Amino acid sequence: MSAGGPARPTAVDFHFDIMCPWAYQTSLWIRSVREETGLDIRWRFFSLEEINRQEGKKHPWEREWSYGWSMMRVGALLRREDMSLLDRWYAEAGKALHVDGRKPHRPEVAEALLVEMGLDPGLVASAIGDPTTGDEVKAEHDRVASRGAFGVPTLVFHDDQMLFGPVLVDPPGGAAAVRLWDLTTGWLEFPRVYEVQRPKSAADIDAIATAFSPYLEARDWFSVQNPTP
Repeated sequence: MSAGGPARPTAVDFHFDIMCPWAYQTSLWIRSVREETGLDIRWRFFSLEEINRQEGKKHPWEREWSYGWSMMRVGALLRREDMSLLDRWYAEAGKALHVDGRKPHRPEVAEALLVEMGLDPGLVASAIGDPTTGDEVKAEHDRVASRGAFGVPTLVFHDDQMLFGPVLVDPPGGAAAVRLWDLTTGWLEFPRVYEVQRPKSAADIDAIATAFSPYLEARDWFSVQNPTP
């Protein structure tokens, strides 16, 4: 922050769904902020399957396996041992889907990712077999959804202010990442400022489609694009 302004936040709750390409891009940026500033990132859950659920369809916790929901349940089990394990799980699963075009939302691929991390692939079955992992994901989702959160990435700060975004591709690193962090958290000084949005040109849409092409090829679902409330 600039001299005389509010102190730069030292910690943030970052709510994500592994399946979201936008949240993944923002997670790369916030990891860069952490590298530059020592920011404490507390990874938290948010379910796009639940927030976008159509009336009459099953809730994600009512299915034997739900894509993002089940991946987050594995993450919840890992986090009980150490937040750094969830940090690694999101990084590895996110890269698998959004960069490599793999399908980490399938149980066998999730198991393979755990092996690649040097962990027990049986953790997938353990997480799904433990109903409290679903309770944990649901509690974090419900907490922010009840306060108006509608998607990811959602950032929650020490004073309980929430911000959606930043929504970006080509996440900046180094000093530029910190500059964007300061611009983003500058909003905390103005709690009645709700929205600034950049219109997307045809070239912007093409760039986004190119950046998201691994995800678009690997997904086993149709994405839901709801307007911002």
